[in-house]
Amino acid sequence: MAIAQLELQPVLIEQVENRLIDAIIDGTLASGTRLTQESAAAMLGVSRQPVSHALQALRRRGLLIEHGKRGLQVAPLDASRIRDLYRVRAALDGLAAECAANNVKRGIADTTVLAHARDTVRRGQALPPDASVSDRIAADVAFHSAIHTLSNNSAITETVHAQWPHFMRSMALVLTDNQIRARVWNEHAGILSAILVHDVSGAADLARCHTELAGEETATRLERLNQQTA
Repeated sequence: MAIAQLELQPVLIEQVENRLIDAIIDGTLASGTRLTQESAAAMLGVSRQPVSHALQALRRRGLLIEHGKRGLQVAPLDASRIRDLYRVRAALDGLAAECAANNVKRGIADTTVLAHARDTVRRGQALPPDASVSDRIAADVAFHSAIHTLSNNSAITETVHAQWPHFMRSMALVLTDNQIRARVWNEHAGILSAILVHDVSGAADLARCHTELAGEETATRLERLNQQTA
């Protein structure tokens, strides 16, 4: 009697995918780095099978691109693509803040998430000038994710979540600037304040403008860097 073979564990594939995403975001795997099943498996200490699935998932997400006949490489940061992504997110962030303010006004906002949002602002504003880029990025993502959750709109959360790796890769271009970082957290505080006082239209406008500006600053810096290295 034959014994059915075990399926490849999805958890391991997800772990490999997440580890590679982290390495792409923090620059360990820089733009243009070539990746094969063999090299990635050796780096992570796993077999080639979960790596194969993870690499194809990252290719579908646009983090890897084809390189030669059998290989892949880390996709370059494209200013036009980043600008487009931020424009879409600006609309979603505005809607999320609008919904969050309405939910607070109606008394249906999750108080635990509200407390978390307040805490992210406090911690973000308290980040020291020498805070690591990864800590700055994590704090920024935590704030926006809290607002998305407060919207009670799972479509917003799911849509932005799928694109977070692209946003996080580009954030290092601007969050290393302490003046921009200070302004960003003042804007975050303003968005949350508008939500808490039920200023529905104000919260939406502040959130939308905040993300639009972030996208334009990021894309512009990326264009300058690309010109310098051309």
